[in-house]
Amino acid sequence: MWFRVVAVALLVWGLAGCFACIQQFRLGAGAMGSPSAYDRALYDALPVWYNAVYAVAVGCGVLGAAALLGRSVLARPLFALSSLGVAVQFGWLFATTDILAVKGVGTAIFPAVILGIAIFGWWLAGYARRRRWIG
Repeated sequence: MWFRVVAVALLVWGLAGCFACIQQFRLGAGAMGSPSAYDRALYDALPVWYNAVYAVAVGCGVLGAAALLGRSVLARPLFALSSLGVAVQFGWLFATTDILAVKGVGTAIFPAVILGIAIFGWWLAGYARRRRWIG
């Protein structure tokens, strides 16, 4: 029972991520409200591949959660791709920009939560496979 509840929670989380991704594609730096000049400049400086990695990360997260609910072994590789996408996306952002200096270390908290949830999905899929709940 708990497994299905957690899988549904991961699916809802993933759908929220898809919504945020689509909003960023549509609205750019203004996706989260009124952007500052720094936010606009940062968004404009993102490399072309950045949004593609974002889409892969959230898309694979949703598909991984759906695969968990469908008891498919594809859940683990999908969550692995999602985790990799999140790590690349935020790793690049924090390693190559001055966002932490400008906005503070607190800026890294939500990305760390996002990565933690992606890794948790990957772990859960492996746990479910070992228990023969999926596959």
